[in-house]
Amino acid sequence: MEEIRKRALGAYLGLAIGDALGATVEFMTPREIRHQYGVHKEITGGGWLKLDAGEVTDDTEMSLALGRAILQSAGWDGQAAAEAFVSWLKTKPADVGNTCRRGIRRFMADGTLSGPVSESDGGNGAAMRILPVVISTLHDDESLHEQIVAQCHLTHNHPLSDAASTALGSMARKLILGGGVKDCRKIVNGLVEKHPKFGFNPYPGRASGYIVDTMQTVLFHFFHTDSFESCLIETVNRGEDADTTGAIAGMLAGALYGLDAIPDRWLKRIDPGVSAEIRLQVEGLLGLGGQKAPAQPFG
Repeated sequence: MEEIRKRALGAYLGLAIGDALGATVEFMTPREIRHQYGVHKEITGGGWLKLDAGEVTDDTEMSLALGRAILQSAGWDGQAAAEAFVSWLKTKPADVGNTCRRGIRRFMADGTLSGPVSESDGGNGAAMRILPVVISTLHDDESLHEQIVAQCHLTHNHPLSDAASTALGSMARKLILGGGVKDCRKIVNGLVEKHPKFGFNPYPGRASGYIVDTMQTVLFHFFHTDSFESCLIETVNRGEDADTTGAIAGMLAGALYGLDAIPDRWLKRIDPGVSAEIRLQVEGLLGLGGQKAPAQPFG
């Protein structure tokens, strides 16, 4: 159980670290990053959002909001999750993705937990925040998939978003439970077989907010590096939507290598309030993870 706790905590703190590291170079090209930083490898803040060092963006903030809802409901409750996103939006966060904002405002207007399938929902905003669902359903594969899709549809209803999010969730779950790279390869092979667009060898070179570009970037560097640090550095130096690619890569690498593999200099940089809430959420979500989630309506 202690190893599972370290991997879960590594995944959640890894997500926040990747978010904070990548936010500095978000919307920059690799060439611009090289010109300004050489190799960007320190959590310094700044970037287009002018963040303080260690400050996180919507990737971590929406994950924390979802985690609060799951803990308060002692399991999945779509209404509670949507309301948590509303509460977050009302704080006027520094960064909100357009699709996330649109989905939250739809819920505020009509109370629906899903919009119609839409081509405009093919971004990465649902995939970036799945980790609380993963940890809270750690021993319940069916609930994991149902709840990931349900949380996706609060803001993103697109088959590629669903497929990517469930694949990432399966990978994170397998890793937290002690699995390794070969287990993840099997999951990704199944994803690419069903949706060839996600193929990432050779790497196409785009790291935008489109879920296909995001997945190709994350998967390529996850499978072609051998440490938490190298995975995150290689990923965020691709630029573009670097806070989200960094967050997702950090989640996977943190789950694979564990808490002890995260550089201390990065752990110390993360906003103390964020770090403290992550640690509390992991303990609570793991407590739910050994139970079957109560039946809840999905949509």
